[in-house]
Amino acid sequence: MMMRADLLKAQGRAVPGDKPWSRDEFEAQLRERGKAYHIHHPFNVMLNTGKATPEQIRGWVANRFYYQIAIPVKDAAVLSNCPDPAVRRGWVQRILDHDGFKLGGVEDAGGIDAWLRLAEATGLTREEVLDLRHVVPAMRFAVDAYVNFARRAPWQEAVCSSLTELFAPEIHNQRLATWPDHYPWIASEGLSYFRNRVSQARRDVEQGLAVTLQHFDTRALQERALEVLQFKLDILWAMNDAMAQRYGVSS
Repeated sequence: MMMRADLLKAQGRAVPGDKPWSRDEFEAQLRERGKAYHIHHPFNVMLNTGKATPEQIRGWVANRFYYQIAIPVKDAAVLSNCPDPAVRRGWVQRILDHDGFKLGGVEDAGGIDAWLRLAEATGLTREEVLDLRHVVPAMRFAVDAYVNFARRAPWQEAVCSSLTELFAPEIHNQRLATWPDHYPWIASEGLSYFRNRVSQARRDVEQGLAVTLQHFDTRALQERALEVLQFKLDILWAMNDAMAQRYGVSS
């Protein structure tokens, strides 16, 4: 009969007594998951290599808006479950980044408004994006699954799931580098969301990575963190699958 430890090893999972990775080794394991980031999805490759039609771009923008409006809801769920005021003080900035704010004479319309300006630059109206008429069911399912996870999971796991931001600056920089040449009909102002997120994502990674490296300090917990990060990567991949099925992938 196979013992539990042998079964876990056969499944490639940590067993009691396995030595935890060092912080550097653990971070390297997390970053290694970037191979599964949706930057490699055929639909995203199509977008960033200039092969997308205006309809495909508008479809992507309209559907991704459902994800954009879910991000601050997800972050509010993290806050509601987190008992650490220091973490909450840092994490709340993410909500302000997306929802916008007006504080002490400083005003920022936020990332959701920036995404709506992108929509307008591609030829969509705010009304048709805001009423979600173009959002396909599979997109709703994937995004809702992520929000529900953040509501129900331990807050540290919800934080860990945000670490797909490790890979986000590259995808935003790709869009900034290629879209002006490939899609000159999209006004430059429409790309402001991507410009803003390059620096915001790097800042967010610092906090999310610090929490993850500190909390997931046993081999079993580190393995769990990798599972959580893979779950979020799968969500992003599924979102692209949904759009590819609806709008096709041009070769």
